Amino acid sequence: MKRILDRINQPADLQGLSVNELKRLAQDIRDELVHVTTNQTGGHLASNLGVVELTLALHRAFNSPKDKIVWDVSHQVYVQKLIDGRRERFNTIRTLGGLSGFADRGESAHDQFGAGHAGTAISAAAGMAAARDHTGESYHCIAVLGDGALTAGMAMEALNHAGHMRTGMLVVLNDNGMSISHNTGALSTTVNRVRMDPIYQSVNQAAESLLPSLPAGKRLLRTAAWLKSRARAAMFAPAMFFEHFGFEYFGPVDGHNIEELLQALEGVKEAMDRPVLLHVLTQKGHGYPPAEADPIKLHGVSAPGGAKPAAPSYSQVFADTVTKIMEQDPRVVAITAAMLEGTGLVRTQEAFPDRVYDAGIAEQHAVTFAAGLATQGVVPVCGIYSTFLQRGFDQVVHDVALQNLHVVFAMDRAGFVGDDGKTHQGAFDISYLRALPNMAICAPKDENELQHLLYTGVQHRGPFAVRFPRGAGAGVAMDPVLKALPLGKGELLRAGTDAAILAFGAPVPAALAAAEALAAQGISCAVVNARWAKPLDETLLASVCAGVRGIVTVEENVLAGGFGDAVLELLNRKAIRLPVVTRTMPDLYVDHGPQGHFRSVYGQDAAGLAAAVREALGAQPSVHAEVERLIEEGFRRE
Repeated sequence: MKRILDRINQPADLQGLSVNELKRLAQDIRDELVHVTTNQTGGHLASNLGVVELTLALHRAFNSPKDKIVWDVSHQVYVQKLIDGRRERFNTIRTLGGLSGFADRGESAHDQFGAGHAGTAISAAAGMAAARDHTGESYHCIAVLGDGALTAGMAMEALNHAGHMRTGMLVVLNDNGMSISHNTGALSTTVNRVRMDPIYQSVNQAAESLLPSLPAGKRLLRTAAWLKSRARAAMFAPAMFFEHFGFEYFGPVDGHNIEELLQALEGVKEAMDRPVLLHVLTQKGHGYPPAEADPIKLHGVSAPGGAKPAAPSYSQVFADTVTKIMEQDPRVVAITAAMLEGTGLVRTQEAFPDRVYDAGIAEQHAVTFAAGLATQGVVPVCGIYSTFLQRGFDQVVHDVALQNLHVVFAMDRAGFVGDDGKTHQGAFDISYLRALPNMAICAPKDENELQHLLYTGVQHRGPFAVRFPRGAGAGVAMDPVLKALPLGKGELLRAGTDAAILAFGAPVPAALAAAEALAAQGISCAVVNARWAKPLDETLLASVCAGVRGIVTVEENVLAGGFGDAVLELLNRKAIRLPVVTRTMPDLYVDHGPQGHFRSVYGQDAAGLAAAVREALGAQPSVHAEVERLIEEGFRRE
């Protein structure tokens, strides 16, 4: 039988389909999602399986792109990409040069708002609604977000403002009881009371079994599907909660029943001259038994065929080290922001259930919560991705650094992050933290050094940040005993008299490989594991630089405000006048693709660093710089 999916080239094609054909289309989409993500590209699986019917119903009820459908986080837009003209390229998703795994305004008119962080959709949709009112246009604005995103403070702020404005918009609450892992907090408990309420369950089941047997029962059942949503609004706490924010509450409705969804959306459209919220109950991983059984594990799947890493991941080493430290030091606790799995802290929580705090998708709160703990002598270790800590920057400034509180920030996924792309690249943390008084910033050359730097952070007194990359470690031996490393002291790994590579963090092994290759060409190249971006080891760096003819700095961060910038400032203060070549992440938002690819493109692999040394010594023209310029211009054109 020919797939319905093959007939869908734009959302308008849904209009001619019967309900049965929509159901068949939903199955076609699930088959395609499972096939592509598990057999070809990897990607976000369970979250997309959970919104198949919801996506179809939204695009059937509304007229995208005239009507603005905004997806929160947007890792669940795979279904939309399959029906809005991107199906032929769907097997390129998250691959180099292929479709993004998130909404991308440059990719399609149906991607109304780019996102990769949670909590943005209501704000964006409210802004679009306000713009519509200002310009006198006529279109609908819809924000779709999971209940996990409601733990983001920004979502609460947006609900408050949108309800106050009273402008027409719809918030669709996709309630699956989860973000990546199970949701945290009182709000989640309140919202999910509907899902578990025995009265709702029994009344709902009785209505569905009894009404069809009555005269005109099927027609009554269809009418009841809409009427019962109004009754539920009066029965359950979520209605009261959202109505206090100024939203009229409808639901909950079955997010996998296409008929009920369409009826609910048509009814809601009539009320969209004011803020409206539709509560939709879905199951993460729906329709694919492995994902239903373990939606956390299959939230995202890796592309097949990759070699199994020979070393533990940096995330695993981080979590194992924190667990070890907590065994030794009762002052230490761990904090994360809805990323227990991502940061590896699940096992730590199992070992210390009362000393691991999941703050939900609320980095601002997590940072100030840590500050409060620190005022009382507790030592919080905050495991937060580099890209997500950006969301708590003011709290790092005002609540931690200003008060010189002892909080340890462990920034996972620092530098090139890979397939998640530009919303997740850890490109700015050195820059946004190095400006802060009292802050110490370090990065390990390998996983063994990571465990010692984490221990150093716990022993330190004051704000402390350690950044480490995504992926497997270098496979080095792990010291059995943790030790504190001297604050602001790097190490000279290799002496040299012609040039020096000053490497910070992940690029250190490539710097050593470059020096080895240069030695075979008669170039003596020193290699420094800088280890600290603040405070710099000024004595070591100045001494090494004074003894060579050219310098290369390398880091996985942008140049502005980064480690290379700090070295340039140092050389200027010390009046050391030498050619300096910086190898950093570019001054643009790096797209999705393998980490190794971008390390090569931006000259951070061994070959690129060797070329940078020859450039610093004047041995060759800056060919790499010209290639980089062309690549950057190509990205900007896109």
